[in-house]
Amino acid sequence: MQNLKGWIFDRQFDEGIALKVEQDHKLLIYVLEDALFRIVFKKNDAFRLDRSWSIAPKNDVPLEGRPRSDMQGFLCPAFSIDETARQIIISTSVLRLIISHPLQLKWQSFIAGKWMDIAQDRPTGGYTLGRKDHAHAHYLAHFPEDKVFGLGEKSGQLLRNGRRFEMRNLDALGYDARRTDPLYKHIPFTVTRTANAGSYGLFYDNMANCWFDIAQEKDNYHQPYRSYRAEDGDLDYYFSWGSSISEVVKCHTWLTGGTAFMPRWSFGYSGSTMAYTDAPNAQEQLRGFIDLIRKHDIPCDSFHLSSGYSSINGKRYVFNWNYDKIPNPAAMAQSFADADLKLIANIKPCMLQDHPRYQEAALAQLFIKDSQSGRPERSSFWDDEGSNLDFTNPDTVQWWRDNVSAQLLGFGIEHTWNDNNEFEVWDREAKANGFGAPIDIALIRPVQAMLMNRASLEAQKAYAPDKRPYLITRSGGTGIQRYAQTWTGDNLTSWDTLRYNIPMGLGLGLSGFHNIGHDVGGFAGPPPDKELFVRWVQNGIFSPRFSIHSWNDDDTANAPWMYPEVIDYIRSAIKLRYRLLPYIYGLHYKCVHQHLPMLRPIFYHHEADARCFEPTFDFMLGSDLLVANVLEPNAGTRRVYLPQNTMGWWDFEGKNYYTGGQEIVVPVDLASIPLFVRAGSVIPLGGEVPRAEQRYDKTRTWNIYPPQSGPIEADFFEDDGISVLGAPRLHTIVTGGADRDHINIAWQHSGQFKPLFKEITLTLPGHENRQLSVNGTKTQHNAAHSLFIP
Repeated sequence: MQNLKGWIFDRQFDEGIALKVEQDHKLLIYVLEDALFRIVFKKNDAFRLDRSWSIAPKNDVPLEGRPRSDMQGFLCPAFSIDETARQIIISTSVLRLIISHPLQLKWQSFIAGKWMDIAQDRPTGGYTLGRKDHAHAHYLAHFPEDKVFGLGEKSGQLLRNGRRFEMRNLDALGYDARRTDPLYKHIPFTVTRTANAGSYGLFYDNMANCWFDIAQEKDNYHQPYRSYRAEDGDLDYYFSWGSSISEVVKCHTWLTGGTAFMPRWSFGYSGSTMAYTDAPNAQEQLRGFIDLIRKHDIPCDSFHLSSGYSSINGKRYVFNWNYDKIPNPAAMAQSFADADLKLIANIKPCMLQDHPRYQEAALAQLFIKDSQSGRPERSSFWDDEGSNLDFTNPDTVQWWRDNVSAQLLGFGIEHTWNDNNEFEVWDREAKANGFGAPIDIALIRPVQAMLMNRASLEAQKAYAPDKRPYLITRSGGTGIQRYAQTWTGDNLTSWDTLRYNIPMGLGLGLSGFHNIGHDVGGFAGPPPDKELFVRWVQNGIFSPRFSIHSWNDDDTANAPWMYPEVIDYIRSAIKLRYRLLPYIYGLHYKCVHQHLPMLRPIFYHHEADARCFEPTFDFMLGSDLLVANVLEPNAGTRRVYLPQNTMGWWDFEGKNYYTGGQEIVVPVDLASIPLFVRAGSVIPLGGEVPRAEQRYDKTRTWNIYPPQSGPIEADFFEDDGISVLGAPRLHTIVTGGADRDHINIAWQHSGQFKPLFKEITLTLPGHENRQLSVNGTKTQHNAAHSLFIP
């Protein structure tokens, strides 16, 4: 590895400056926004890979990738340059970069009228490049007061300090949510909160295997440091600054293309299990699921069709139907459609060597190619070997789209579950087509999963162009959230998994992945016992994706009715989820249009409260609901810290008001779902419905949680829940305030969409005795109040 130290100024261009480094290399510094810079090292003045699939601030990237030279979507504001013999300073109104000799970058932010240090490269060497390969590293000085978050789907607590992580997509079946690393996704982004200079984000636009060390490593010759190391690819990173963590997260989400807008039904309960499609009478088992949700009065919107439908002798063969188990796929799909349930079919991008259509794909050269022989590469897959399809080949993309259309959509199965897409090809130089410019697979493994999902998406859009598509993926890299929902893979049944999947999901949210969930009940291992299952469901109802899924060791299926003794608790929790759908779906709208996470750490809105940064499994659903689920067996009480704010908190039932900044102890039993609401908020609730689709949504209640004194405000979103474009929207704005004697609510709406409900019922906490006024009119104390919607 070559340490990069010497540099000279080369030139200025419209978006930034260029330096020559160690004579042979170029360092490009782009000023993309006032608070967003980009740093690019070009080894020998050339890119290793001249394209990116992650950066999409304006439009989606072309299939073949976005040229790294493309500045589309960035404002590229004016900046100043001050140059001396020893350093160059590049400044915008809020962010300053100081480049000094030997090569070191130092960042400052403009706060309270002065420049404050944010971050800096390690003084004893910040950058290295491989001499004979494209390995590279970036070292930053580490300050003990800095708090580092992000890196997406990672095990353990949310704070990453003092730990080392690897980015290498793996099928981590039965992982330990407290310790296992690496996992399924490649998300090389961190957000760091400094002591007094705001927060900054670092995104390394590189899909090659890499490692992050957050001051775990120590070296006598250096002061404390953190590092990013990659085995291949380009050293190309984005540095963003914000006065808060939330500003940095929003910037990164925007930078990488935002979040796919999913249909409303996708936020209902989705059934799933390996057991049904693995059974010899799979079609009968699947029909039984429909009967069972009716029998047990369980709201449900969809079912994930596991890969057993494609099996031959226990193995999986994509786009193959096992007609012995499912004699009539179209009739099976129709039975779900008649019940108003959506089917989501599992598909896999690796074809086993004895796949009935393997030779067809091989002759068409649809596979990634072995680096030596040029024949299809062979990798371990499903207790055998297979070849991975190459989605950088336009012929593969078309073949995939055609088969999604013929083998799934043609039978009435409209949605895809893109699974087993880690692309575990360990021949690093195996060749992908690269849309005509071959690329080593080591550079783009996560990109293959992204393009697989994109091909599935395009097939679904062509089939139903007026509907929002739904698809879900297990693996991929930064940018895949533009196409699909995701979940945290094949977890292990345990109390630890229940607990540590929570910070894992929050880590995804802080990294730009906002529509996520976990396998409720645990996927691998033994079935959960009764108490663990109840607690898992009670927690799962607050994730954007809510699905009970399993592949239990004893061939049983996790399902709401698996323990009759506790089904009332399960049903109650799921029905609470459906009552909260107006709030949850509104969060999804804000997620898509405002780049706000749906799930948020409690410090996200309470950075001034140091207690909120302590390890916890509590979290926020949006800005208003604090979820404090019971996560320990045999619990009789639950300790909850209510963050310091100026308004206070209510319990969800409206029975008790609490000031912020205190720890409370609440009694719990098996029915308890401890849930707290920020005072000053209004939570929209639906009625008791069997499905999440808008046509079932015929009632609306606004629960008002007034402060002792202060404003009351909220905004809600309604639409038809399914249309792609042109669907009119209703925005209802609640504004007002409370004082010692009065609670005032004013509301207005805009947009042409007319919901099925004609009235909105307003409720207050049970013991409120202040006078309520609505749009200036006094109303009866503490009664239900109806507002007519014109």
